Amino acid sequence: MNSAVASAWLPGGAGAAGEGAAVRLFCFAHAGGGASAYRPWRAAAPPGVEVRPVVLPGRESRVRELPFRRVEQLLDPLCEALEPFLDRPYAFFGHSLGSLLAYEVARRFSAGPGRGPELLVVSGRRAPRLPTDRRLFSTLPDAEFLAAMAGLGGTPPEVLGEPQLLNLMLPTLRADFELNETYRPLAGPRLRCPIAAYMGADDPEVSAPELLAWSGETTGEFTMRVLSGGHFYLKDEPDDVLGAVRQDLARVLDRDHTQPRLAA
Repeated sequence: MNSAVASAWLPGGAGAAGEGAAVRLFCFAHAGGGASAYRPWRAAAPPGVEVRPVVLPGRESRVRELPFRRVEQLLDPLCEALEPFLDRPYAFFGHSLGSLLAYEVARRFSAGPGRGPELLVVSGRRAPRLPTDRRLFSTLPDAEFLAAMAGLGGTPPEVLGEPQLLNLMLPTLRADFELNETYRPLAGPRLRCPIAAYMGADDPEVSAPELLAWSGETTGEFTMRVLSGGHFYLKDEPDDVLGAVRQDLARVLDRDHTQPRLAA
């Protein structure tokens, strides 16, 4: 894959830690989200952590591209774009829909010939093999769909108040919810790397038992954290979330003495 195509998926050049980073943290956003969801993280990243947000087709600089509607169709081009950046220890963070994408990418690279990820952090979503009794959003009429988005709290009020902007975003939002709601785990073994699972204490989209079930997706260590807030707790308390990520990364890297350690 040429550098121009790869940079569409990973825009913005080097992260806050630059080329001296001990670990790259690839971040996958919620439905409709992109690099902007993790912009504060890039500026506030702990020493040694390079934050690399992933931008999928259909949003931000890629708004004119058609969004994917099935995970199995997205996975090949996504992994191809990330592969040139796996030249140092790396980890994945995904929130909500992003948890599924981070999980499947982690599985793909764990099963490959190269070194797999050091850590997978999933946030704000039930484990992938659990059924759900929650309502489907992707098939709702426009007015109900937008009301549901507003209720989740991830769409800024200024966007909800701009009909033209909403019309531009609506196809991608619907595609993302279809991506999430039609997803079934792909064939393959469990992960070998540790999983850390996070949620907001007041998140209506995931319960503690549903988050705990992520423990069955790895043969490695599992940790779980419940932070204050709702479904988008990470927007309200970014320092707390980044601190938790740093602790989990440091624990994993410090255990493997062949890896560089994070600065104290």
